[in-house]
Amino acid sequence: MYVQLLDLACGALLLTAVLVLWRRELTVIIRMFALQGAALAVLVGVLAAQENSAELWAVAVGVFALRAVVLPYLLRRALAGAGESRRETRPLVNVSASLLAAAVLTLLAYAVSQPLVELAPSAATQAIPVGITVVLIGFFVLVTRRRALSQLVGFLLMDNGITAVGFLATTGVGLVVELGVSLDVLLAVLVLQVLTTRMRETFGDTDLDELRELRD
Repeated sequence: MYVQLLDLACGALLLTAVLVLWRRELTVIIRMFALQGAALAVLVGVLAAQENSAELWAVAVGVFALRAVVLPYLLRRALAGAGESRRETRPLVNVSASLLAAAVLTLLAYAVSQPLVELAPSAATQAIPVGITVVLIGFFVLVTRRRALSQLVGFLLMDNGITAVGFLATTGVGLVVELGVSLDVLLAVLVLQVLTTRMRETFGDTDLDELRELRD
């Protein structure tokens, strides 16, 4: 049961990352990010049940509250006040090429993570390539999307992947460490939200290519 639940949580992490890469509607992208936050919380909860750790259970609750509730709420609020297109209309890479890139990144993640997996073979470490794949897909979203909000979601996907790798590689991280990282991520999102609002008020849009044209 432990292995099955762990595989299910990791599968949900990977699937939501691919759906973020596939979809163009910002509302759907935010919803997928919220589901990924819930999947990450489930992953931590599975590890907590396996280790019988009250500290990990507390971390799982915190991960769910921040990554499945608070951060998606902030993203939805930023989108609601955008007053502009709610669709990523001109990504640098089209859907077909993006999905192909996701497949290549998945293979790359499995290739580069094998030495790490072989150091301590277990059900948790076997899932490390999934976390690395989420990191790579998040980076791909970050560099191929034009909307500031889409790029912010890419940054958050990378953070989710890094967090998943940390939990899978160490079978849990300290509560204080996770709390510190989560607060840093929350602060970064709040700062980026303020910057996005200022960009929209000043230039009327958050398409970064158009802002570069204004500079030129």
